[in-house]
Amino acid sequence: MLRLFFAAALAAAFAWLPMQTKEIVDAGPAPVGPYSPAVKAGGLIYVSGTLAQDATGALMASGDAAAQTRRVLDRMRDVLAAAGSSLEQVVAATVYLRSAADFQAMNAAYRTYWPKEPPTRTTVITGLLPGADVEIAMVAVPNGAERTVIHPAGWVKSPNPYSYAIRTGDTLFLSGLVPRNGRDNSTVGGDIRVQTKAVMDNAGELLQAAGMDYSNIVAARVFLPDPSGFQQMNEAYRGYFPPGALPARATVKAGLAGSQYAVEMTFVASSAPRERTGPGQNLSGAVRAGSRLYLSGLLGNTAGNSGDAAAQTREVMARIGRTLEAAGYAPADVVDAVVYLSDLSLFQAMNGEYRAFFQKDFPARATVAAGLVSTGAVVEIMVTAVKPLESKAGRQRD
Repeated sequence: MLRLFFAAALAAAFAWLPMQTKEIVDAGPAPVGPYSPAVKAGGLIYVSGTLAQDATGALMASGDAAAQTRRVLDRMRDVLAAAGSSLEQVVAATVYLRSAADFQAMNAAYRTYWPKEPPTRTTVITGLLPGADVEIAMVAVPNGAERTVIHPAGWVKSPNPYSYAIRTGDTLFLSGLVPRNGRDNSTVGGDIRVQTKAVMDNAGELLQAAGMDYSNIVAARVFLPDPSGFQQMNEAYRGYFPPGALPARATVKAGLAGSQYAVEMTFVASSAPRERTGPGQNLSGAVRAGSRLYLSGLLGNTAGNSGDAAAQTREVMARIGRTLEAAGYAPADVVDAVVYLSDLSLFQAMNGEYRAFFQKDFPARATVAAGLVSTGAVVEIMVTAVKPLESKAGRQRD
């Protein structure tokens, strides 16, 4: 009885202490850079961009995208198992391909891993580390957690192995959307404004099917094969959001799986209470939804550091640090990152500054080469953070 009394007293004494929600998952070959294979936080599992490495870390020979896809997914299955999840619990996947010519081979191999209810998916063409044909990053939920596929009435099933939207708890993940009619999969032609409108209209139908609207979007990634249409895309895009409700966003130049498309967009939405900081003309600097903080892709180019990857990364990380601090977060709360480099020859220079910022317990990360829309910029980084929870008697403070 006395032991139970002291246990209860100890629990009460520590009730107001922060509960760290970030858990590093180590599985497979040791990371070759400052990233973790996967991070569990806030009910989600973020899996780093994964390459077709064997148990020693050696990369499979280039030239067989199907074999590399299988190896990547087998590795990710092992990481997810170590995290208490599985491929069946993946809610979102991003596939980076070196060449659009590899899309069908990747797609055929990928399809076999999800005979039903595949995750949402975004597929773009980017530069990858030498020897890699395929890189895949994922977000999953633990085994037993909610994973509900959202499919608007009247839409046909996607001909490719992905679901259009998946909800878990208060969060909705959308696939990369291209200008295609959801009711018959026909392509919507026209200029960048028309194609952007088609993408946003599709997003609206998916949001509505999930009981949400455009104001619920908290994060967006926009991929443009031709960045000369950037401003025209922006003009069509921002008209869909209520005043002050723009999401965090990163926009880069990347190839798309279909040459007929001029834009692809992928979104995360949330029904949790939302707070936006740094609202601009086309994006918010950061959006907090519940315990998660979504930061826009940040650049670090100045008049004095054009082309200098180390200096720009240092500035990017300083800006990320300030944005986190303003929202009540810390670098240790960052759980996921996407790094866009204008050229992968800058990888080591970026890595050194990135490592110095986080120091340990690194977030999950994908790093690819993509064109940046700001002149002189060579690195852009977009991160997601999850704030540790404070509890007392089962209460949670965001």
